[in-house]
Amino acid sequence: MTATETRRALLLINKRARRGSESYTPIVEKLSQGGITVVEPTGGENLSISEKMRQAKGCDLIIVGGGDGTLNAAAPALIEAGLPVGLLPLGTANDLAKTLNIPQDPLEAVDIIVRGQLRAIDVGVVNDHVFLNVASIGFSADLANQLTADIKKKWGSLGYGLTAFRLLRRFRRFTLYIEHDGQVEKVRTVQASVGNGRHYGGGMTVEESATADDGRLDFYSLEVRHWWELIALLPSLRKGTHGKADKVRAFQTTAIRLNTRKPMPINTDGELTTYTPALFSIKPKALRIYRP
Repeated sequence: MTATETRRALLLINKRARRGSESYTPIVEKLSQGGITVVEPTGGENLSISEKMRQAKGCDLIIVGGGDGTLNAAAPALIEAGLPVGLLPLGTANDLAKTLNIPQDPLEAVDIIVRGQLRAIDVGVVNDHVFLNVASIGFSADLANQLTADIKKKWGSLGYGLTAFRLLRRFRRFTLYIEHDGQVEKVRTVQASVGNGRHYGGGMTVEESATADDGRLDFYSLEVRHWWELIALLPSLRKGTHGKADKVRAFQTTAIRLNTRKPMPINTDGELTTYTPALFSIKPKALRIYRP
C-alpha cells in the first residue's frame, strides 16, 4: 500500500507513559499528510486495551504510543486483532523500538508507519503471558519491582542504573532448575533471562546476534558469587557478549522450563506478571510491525 492511499488507523496512546502526556497533534497531522486517517477510541481512559481494540473495526492498522510496558499489555489484543501495528516510542527505554531500529523521535517513527514496510516479529510466552523483549527471574525482577513510574519519569533510562546500584546491597543467589532440549541442570544464579528480542532494561542486550524474528529464545544465567563480579559483567551485558564469560551460562532454544525452590516473580518487559515454575515458548511471526 502506498502513502497516497488512504488508510484508517486506531490510535492508542498511553498518557501515563513517560512522554505520553505530550501533545500528539503533530503526530496526527503528519499521519494525515501521509494518507492515514486517525480514529481515536471513545469511552475514556478507563477502558481496557482489549475494549479499545474492539473499536478497530474498519481500520487498516493499529498505532500504539507508549513504552515497552504499554506494548506488553497490548500484545495479546494486537495478536488477536491481526492488524498491522505501528509503534510510537513514548516510554522510558523503548527497547523493542531499538531492537527494530525504529527512531526514538515519534515524528520520525511516523515516517516508518507511513512508508508501510511490514515485517513480522516473534513473540515470547511464559505461563500464558506474552513478552516482546525479555522475561527474567532474580535481580532483574527485583529491579522491575523497585523501578517506580516516578523514577522513570524523573531520570529516564538513567533510573535503571540508579535503582540497580541501590539493589546491589541485596545481592543474593538462588537455586534454579533449568529444563531444555531433553536435559535438566541445577545451578546457583543471581539472574536468569529468556530473550525474544535484542534489547531490554534500558540499555542491556540479550545476545549480540539476537533479533526479534529469528524464531529462537536466547537464555542466559549469571552465575556469579559476588556483587562486584556482576558489575564487572556490565560492559559485556550492554554489548550482548556476556555469554562468552566463564560464569555465564548461555544457549538458544525454542522452549525452556525454569523452576525454583519457592515461587519467584518473573519480570516480562518491565512488569511483574507471573511466578515460577515457568514454561517459556515462542510464537514465530506473531505480530506484523512497521519497521525500517
